[in-house]
Amino acid sequence: MHAMLPLLDQLAFPAIRRGVLEALQINLTYRCNQRCLHCHVNAGPTRSEAMTDESLALLHQVIDAHPVHTLDLTGGAPEMHPRFREIVVHARREGLRVIDRCNLTILSEPGYEDLAEFLAEQGVEVTASLPCYSRDNVDKQRGEGVFDASILGLQRLNALGYGQAGSGLILNLVYNPQGASLPPPQQQLEADYKSHLAEDFGIHFNHLLTITNQPIARFGSTLVSKGQFNAYMQLLRDSYRAENLAGVMCRSLVSVDWQGYLYDCDFNQMLDLPLELPTQLIGRQRAHLRDLLGTTLEGDPIVTRDHCFACTAGQGSSCGGALNS
Repeated sequence: MHAMLPLLDQLAFPAIRRGVLEALQINLTYRCNQRCLHCHVNAGPTRSEAMTDESLALLHQVIDAHPVHTLDLTGGAPEMHPRFREIVVHARREGLRVIDRCNLTILSEPGYEDLAEFLAEQGVEVTASLPCYSRDNVDKQRGEGVFDASILGLQRLNALGYGQAGSGLILNLVYNPQGASLPPPQQQLEADYKSHLAEDFGIHFNHLLTITNQPIARFGSTLVSKGQFNAYMQLLRDSYRAENLAGVMCRSLVSVDWQGYLYDCDFNQMLDLPLELPTQLIGRQRAHLRDLLGTTLEGDPIVTRDHCFACTAGQGSSCGGALNS
């Protein structure tokens, strides 16, 4: 997708710099039990990439030594990494907020029957993908039977206390548009989701997070094949809002790939755009987890390209949903 990004000869995305590092987003593995159309990491059942023991040991050291407060576990299906539970237990013991970006269907897979109970016991925040409350729309985007399995997963999480008032167990859902459009207003769509899911399935959750599809990887290729890539990029540019710059996730988050290398966000990771080396590391090829043990990134420039307009378009978009909902 590198060659696709500079197609529009217009002004570049504004230069921005890092604030205080608050969160580590770890891409544990590209392996997944699904193969979703919108997936920006091209995850699937045949992918084998997974974080090594060496990098995991460094991750534990960074958690112990660095004042980050959130560990955001993603993939693929992060739960399919063989040491997923060990990572969660260590981070929770150190007092970190842990987010599991769960596809819900993993809760029904053989060998993962007790996963929901583990997440609840550890107080892990579950952020689950559910691109619609309609069976046809979900199965079209994520595969036949995914909707029914997702509903069963949500009901199981609810039964354990997730999404229930006073439980302290947070359950958030994630919405991605099906095509080349921006997400609708987050608050209004959240109300629709809550109404439909409660009435039809007795399901409750905390918040809906709307995320704009990035014009990269699998979704970007689909746009190109349909002749929609330039039009979608123009939509993102035309919808740019400068006030969203202050809240983009790359200011306070570092994305870590399965080999331990650092990026400004998960999307840059997929485009192989590594984090710009701090002054004290100049001469190295790219920054690694081990560098976080003795390096501060605050004030450093963030690597940006045209795809970054997806995060600032309209209501804005981040791993935490809309920036201005």
